[in-house]
Amino acid sequence: ARFVHEASRYFVKILVVPAQSSGVRQHWFHACDLGTMTGFLLMQNLRRRWRQRLKRALDLVLCLPVVLLCAVPGLLLGLLIRLDSRGPVLYRQRRLGKDGKAFDVFKFRTMRQDADEVLARYLEENPDLREEWEKDRKLKHDPRITRVGRFLRKSSLDELPQLLNVVRGEMSLVGPRPIVEDEIAKYGEVYADYCRVRPGITGLWQVSGRNNTTYEERVSLDRYYVTNWCIWMDLWILARTFPVVLTGYGAY
Repeated sequence: ARFVHEASRYFVKILVVPAQSSGVRQHWFHACDLGTMTGFLLMQNLRRRWRQRLKRALDLVLCLPVVLLCAVPGLLLGLLIRLDSRGPVLYRQRRLGKDGKAFDVFKFRTMRQDADEVLARYLEENPDLREEWEKDRKLKHDPRITRVGRFLRKSSLDELPQLLNVVRGEMSLVGPRPIVEDEIAKYGEVYADYCRVRPGITGLWQVSGRNNTTYEERVSLDRYYVTNWCIWMDLWILARTFPVVLTGYGAY
């Protein structure tokens, strides 16, 4: 307080950063004048039901027209997938959503039918890559991915069918990346925050480097999103998603 009083004699604006734990610094604060004391107001917007309804309304308003526009291109992509390799056009994977409820997330199939066998053989022949796989369950040069699948992943078009998940109310346009049950332990205490929202097609992770970020950074971004959500953040993320998708940054 003495330092602030002294600095006020010489400067018009003074920024005061209080010493807090790293977890607290992830929130947006509003300073409050409490008379002889100063407090910090912390807002949890997603605790308000009407804000959750507003987020859902935004999903439907933006999603339904896109579903209609993407119907024909989606059919063409499905035809390319069938011509490129054997197997179904769509791929389903069990993921965890809001309140920890499991659901099937839809994607265009990007891998070969014998993906498990190909992966096991590849890791056996390249033991130095096993650590990369076990760390994030991803490989930069994945032998399971088909030719069309590589294009779909690079352009993020493989996630186009997730618009159906949004319409069904299982996902949101913006939110944390949907996780599988094995990832709960990696999220730790942040999993409770994850369960408060629907997972999203895009999110802070996707516009912040995607696969170029560590898993810990991804978890931190998910917590930041949930605890600081506002409608303008969703619109900002959606706007940032387009250049990221066009450049393919961090996608593989």
